[in-house]
Amino acid sequence: MPLRSPRYRIGLAANRAHQDAPDSALVRLLQGGQAAIENQLQPRLVVVGRTLDAILSHGLLPHYPSIERFPYGREGGLMMLVSRVVESDPAKALDAVIYLMDPLDPSSNFPEALALKRQCVIHGKPFLSTLAGAREWLELEAVAVGARPDATLDSTFDLANESIALIAHDAMKGCMLALAERHFALLDSFAMRCATGTTGSLLNQLAQKIKGEVAGRNWVRPFRSGPLGGDAQIAELILNRQCRRVLFLEDPHVARQHEADIQLLERAARTVTDYASCSSDVKGVERWLNLLALRCKRVA
Repeated sequence: MPLRSPRYRIGLAANRAHQDAPDSALVRLLQGGQAAIENQLQPRLVVVGRTLDAILSHGLLPHYPSIERFPYGREGGLMMLVSRVVESDPAKALDAVIYLMDPLDPSSNFPEALALKRQCVIHGKPFLSTLAGAREWLELEAVAVGARPDATLDSTFDLANESIALIAHDAMKGCMLALAERHFALLDSFAMRCATGTTGSLLNQLAQKIKGEVAGRNWVRPFRSGPLGGDAQIAELILNRQCRRVLFLEDPHVARQHEADIQLLERAARTVTDYASCSSDVKGVERWLNLLALRCKRVA
């Protein structure tokens, strides 16, 4: 897989609580990621109306030339982002979406918000709904094109002190095992790995095959299955800032009896938006793992 980043088109939106304050998530994202945006990646930003108003009011990216305004959310701006995610014309299609979501904002559960995330998963495009996830994505993509790693983020990439959750729906468990096998050395460098139900058992079996029966037996810390509360157990780790990253391979084509549990896990990550991230599509997770390994190699 090539690691160089294309010139992305990125959809950008934020709930009201993440826009207005001088230290809001939107401000921190664009200030922290300014070099990656303006110098390394130079994406076209497609920004929903009120979010663009906030960018201008805070004086962010004042001279950046490649910004397209979409209507306000109440006028269909988010709906138009959904359309651009599924667009077949590469000159119009979005390659990624950053939607900084406040779990207390009712609009985060509007149909267009749910559809935006679902279509990103279906079409293999990153959907970044937390400050930490969006900031990390910009950093890794900048490193991919040769940027020096941002030293202010080094502590979050110290995998020997980090934990990761590995979760997959039934139809995606094979994909999770394949990803884990391809990137086993990287995942093995995390201080702790956790997973729900069957996924955890399968990953421990994989680890036993690779590391031996004794060393691999407890490679993953298993929790209950999702429908029996495993997602809630991992959500507690996230809320306590004990698990920063969640790789949750979703199957968006099936009805899910435990939908509330899935939303609980995502809500936990968005509650600690400056700390946690949740990735859901196979293509994006694969690239993330490759770029994470690249960054670790650059600072080694």
